[in-house]
Amino acid sequence: MTQIDYTERLRRLAINDPTFRPAESGQRSLEPHKIDAKTLALVRIAAAIAVGAAVPSFGEAVDTATSSGATADEVVDVLVGLVPVLGLPRVVSAAPRLALALGFDVESTL
Repeated sequence: MTQIDYTERLRRLAINDPTFRPAESGQRSLEPHKIDAKTLALVRIAAAIAVGAAVPSFGEAVDTATSSGATADEVVDVLVGLVPVLGLPRVVSAAPRLALALGFDVESTL
């Protein structure tokens, strides 16, 4: 399979090109080409925090991150690093869900 460059990937995404949907076409065009599995997993945790994902989504993202070499400290750093972007209320609301995904029940410590 030939990889297309970033400009072509961006163009296809920008126009919502129907031939650019890997689930339908068997292509892997939307799969990241240049970042490692750990970085991608941490990015996906950030996205889960940003959209207010449910606990199971956090669990899957954290499992993928830790199995890719991320530490619990790095996962929490992602959360803390989002405060200036998302605001403290969003980060505070995500903290208990992320904690559960890491195997720590914040509620039990209160």
